[in-house]
Amino acid sequence: MEVRGMNGGCRAIGVMHPEVEMDLLGRTRPSHLVQAVREMGVGVEEIDLEIGAGDDDASFAHAAHALAVMSPEDQQDESQDTSLQHSQLGGVGGPPRKKKRVVKKWRDEWADTYKWAYVAVMEGTPRIFCSICKEYGRKHRRNPYGNEGSRNMQMSALEEHNNSLLHKEALRLQVASKDKGITLFERPIYIKTLLSKSAESIIEAVIRRDPHEGEFIQAVQEVVHSLEPVLSKNQQYMHVLESLLEPDRVIVFRVPWLDDKGEKHINRGFRVQFNQALGPYKGGMRFHPCVNLSVLKFLGFEQTLKHALTTFSFGGAEGGSDFDPRHRSDLEMVMQIMRFCQSFMDELYRYIGPSQDTLTGDIGVGSKELGYLYGQYRRLTGQYDCALTGGINALANSNLHAEAAAHGMVYYAKHLFSDLNRELKGLRCLVSGAGKLALHVVEKLVSLGAIVMTVSDSKGYLLDDDGFDHSKLGTLKEIRSQQKGLREYMKRYPRGKYYDEAKPWNERCDVAFPCATQNEINHSDALALISAGCQVIIEGADMPCTAEAVDVLRKSKIFVAPSKAANAGGVAVSGLEIANKGNGLLWSAEEVDAKLQELMRDIYQKSMSTANACGFGKGNPEALVHGANIASFLRVAQAMLEQGVV
Repeated sequence: MEVRGMNGGCRAIGVMHPEVEMDLLGRTRPSHLVQAVREMGVGVEEIDLEIGAGDDDASFAHAAHALAVMSPEDQQDESQDTSLQHSQLGGVGGPPRKKKRVVKKWRDEWADTYKWAYVAVMEGTPRIFCSICKEYGRKHRRNPYGNEGSRNMQMSALEEHNNSLLHKEALRLQVASKDKGITLFERPIYIKTLLSKSAESIIEAVIRRDPHEGEFIQAVQEVVHSLEPVLSKNQQYMHVLESLLEPDRVIVFRVPWLDDKGEKHINRGFRVQFNQALGPYKGGMRFHPCVNLSVLKFLGFEQTLKHALTTFSFGGAEGGSDFDPRHRSDLEMVMQIMRFCQSFMDELYRYIGPSQDTLTGDIGVGSKELGYLYGQYRRLTGQYDCALTGGINALANSNLHAEAAAHGMVYYAKHLFSDLNRELKGLRCLVSGAGKLALHVVEKLVSLGAIVMTVSDSKGYLLDDDGFDHSKLGTLKEIRSQQKGLREYMKRYPRGKYYDEAKPWNERCDVAFPCATQNEINHSDALALISAGCQVIIEGADMPCTAEAVDVLRKSKIFVAPSKAANAGGVAVSGLEIANKGNGLLWSAEEVDAKLQELMRDIYQKSMSTANACGFGKGNPEALVHGANIASFLRVAQAMLEQGVV
């Protein structure tokens, strides 16, 4: 069961029989679609559906309908089709049979069935549009015969479209967005083309195309905001950006697996291969219940720009599943997670390879999961040189990448504080998260003399006013390796405090290191950080601040180091690893650390110099964000222009 999208296309699966469809229609109720029509002040008889049967269709003769009006262009098409049909029959059997009008008689009950539809005005005419492909009526789905086909063929095409995995994913995102209270566009405006090329129009087009992908839209808005000085000077980059914001390929598939009781479970698998202008795709795999297409598109976009900031030539990708590997016993991890990973790779191996797409770890995918994925990939392909970063040797040292990302963050922070004529030693630091990245950040900060007071998990946060030392850090690592809660820390260190259902951002601090997940800092958290005296935020997680939080931090002049730059150490070291493997070299830990410091210095200087060139001075708190976004975009854009992508 698969949907593969190429440049926004999709292949749908599953067709509902027209008779079943008609039976369902008779039992539905009016919905928001009809209400939207009425709010627009348009009678339903004025909505041109172009998708159904006409006056001589007996199946509709018994119902009270309002006739939809056919446009002149459609009438011309109808007459041409009728003439063509008559000529093909050669006039045999008397006068040509009157062709049915391909205009459905609209009725309220249809609205609930086609929940994917919305009403908008195009060229002065209200029409019903598909919220996925943004086309209306018959035009939204051509059938294989090259014409509009009969009523039954059109109904089948509509149901085929409505049953596609990509379409269902969009509907699921819509429901999830409503649950989270995200404001949606109840009556989108149809945008046929971007008549005025501007930053606002690009953002508007993304919102109209994927209105329920909140995380992806947020990431796009942040980057486009930074790019305005560049886009205003070079209109060519407008076209490049439009192409960049659409993934090269989206792969969606089902992942069936059996638990210890023999019960079958189905999860959804994804791989978003976002852009390969700089080189083969490379990006993480995330197993978490919150994984959806929006999250993975945003991560693939961020990964593309993150790679562009380094000196290595990789494209961006991200994948994963809504499978949850947490809170399982060792036996369950060995059996259930192994079965899931093997089933996941049974489908994905067709689309990855050392020179095509390389997988790395992310949330929920550590050395054990990578090992299972690698084993199944090797069994299926017979290739030892696998599509997971560095092959099996990297799996044995998967901790190195998290360590490199964490140490790189601290090195990046050192450069920032150096420009501010300060140092990390003695500064009070808040860290969120308690995974490998967060604990390695704590470790490096402690070694440099900083006072780290917090870590957190999904249930709350742990505070130690005295600060963690190496002994306390060892206790934290032991607790996490046993999959226990952070509250266990207080059994050994009673002075520690654990706060349920809370975040650490209220504690007094100088620097914050959000290392948990996207959007963990909201508007109220940003205000709390300001009140707590925070001066600098070093992003470890991708996009850890909501748009509202970013706005608050911007107005408060707090320096923010973006994750695509500060957290680039992991991708930089994996690039070194792949390069060394090709050269047959083996570097010591000290050599790797020296290279990492050099790479982070280069990324910091590149971001700052680009920001200065675009008018953002060193004292501007947003300089690092704008500099990283502009520098990474320019490198990708140049490659796309050279390759004739645009």
